[in-house]
Amino acid sequence: MATTELKSDNLFEMIKFHLASDAGKELTKKIGLVFQFNISPKKIGIDEVSYVVDLKKGEVTKGTFEGGKPDATFYFKDDDFVKVATGQTNPQVAFMRGMMKIKGSLSAAQKFTPDIFPKPAKM
Repeated sequence: MATTELKSDNLFEMIKFHLASDAGKELTKKIGLVFQFNISPKKIGIDEVSYVVDLKKGEVTKGTFEGGKPDATFYFKDDDFVKVATGQTNPQVAFMRGMMKIKGSLSAAQKFTPDIFPKPAKM
């Protein structure tokens, strides 16, 4: 099976570096939850690539969560995830428009905030 390059791949790399920073370590302490993201190239649920953002350990890994269930799982199309991650679309708006689906704890899902993403560099 061909592995598709997702725009989201780079974002998860950036989150990984962000969590290693002091600001990221604060987030890990504050949130302490595990999120799984299933990103699809075109249609939610088709050819998904999974990522785990573990805010207990401060890690980002490609693949599904090993060791129980994540606190919340998000389903996105690649482009929609990029819009939410870069602040072009509000997560609540994305959810209401069906751009994002959530499984698991909604209270945990609400702790998924733009703080998790590194801020774009200002030129």
